[in-house]
Amino acid sequence: MGSFSIWHWLIVLVIVLVIFGTKKLRNMGGDVGGAVKSFKDAMREEEKSSKIGTSEAGQTIDGEVKDKAKS
Repeated sequence: MGSFSIWHWLIVLVIVLVIFGTKKLRNMGGDVGGAVKSFKDAMREEEKSSKIGTSEAGQTIDGEVKDKAKS
């Protein structure tokens, strides 16, 4: 009773196909694939920018404020 057999999964698949249709399922699959691809691209960009930013992160600029004006 704890696990599903292949027949249970086939019945679920047929019900999903009847409810949503193949075209809508294909579009949803494409949308999910596009989202995963853009997520991976964003992670690569973040990794590149963090590598570039690490060389500048250790520098400290020393300065003094002479006049403070309200904006």
